[in-house]
Amino acid sequence: MTFQDIFKSGFLENVSAVSLFDMALALVLSIGLGMFIFLVYKKTYQGVMYSSSFGVTLIALTMITTLVILAVTSNVVLSLGMVGALSIVRFRTAIKEPLDIAFLFWAIAGGIVLAAGMIPLAVIGSVIIGVVLLIFVNQKPHCIPYIVIIQCDGHDSENAAKTYLEEVTQRCTVKSKSAQKGSLELTMEIRLKNDNTDFINTLSEMQGVSSAVLVSYNGDYIG
Repeated sequence: MTFQDIFKSGFLENVSAVSLFDMALALVLSIGLGMFIFLVYKKTYQGVMYSSSFGVTLIALTMITTLVILAVTSNVVLSLGMVGALSIVRFRTAIKEPLDIAFLFWAIAGGIVLAAGMIPLAVIGSVIIGVVLLIFVNQKPHCIPYIVIIQCDGHDSENAAKTYLEEVTQRCTVKSKSAQKGSLELTMEIRLKNDNTDFINTLSEMQGVSSAVLVSYNGDYIG
């Protein structure tokens, strides 16, 4: 094979570059791997609103990556053109959950490894990644953080509410404070000593406190 033969390209020659068996096997394996990634994503999702379209995107992304890598590995000229074409692609969709980035890279990496013919690496590696995610993502923290939003009428009622919260909770930290004439809004992060939340009823009935709201959060939105 000469140097010119390497870069010689023809449409009809590319038809048989990848055999039908290789294409079918790669696509079937990519569907199976994409389904496994989708199931792990479904089991480990901890966001506010679950998006089924993102799970389907993981399956499609695995298959698309497999097709692209199969084409790239079969033709040198096509691989150079593919790099140039994909370099101008820009995605504007915002990733709301940091863990979603890991699933996207997992789907892309799985498709690349499958198309490269490293089937044991793709299968065993994906199983290990899935098990690690299932163990660590679903592991519940010892103390679930809560946010308490208190509306009171002045400095004295604010101090009384803070003192009461410090007594009935494990930890109490002021996150924000908003003051207007005749009213205060205090946002505090707390850690409960137990699962009992009856203290919020007592807090709302204290002198000078007009309302008290208890909200569970994961620490990503306020702070």
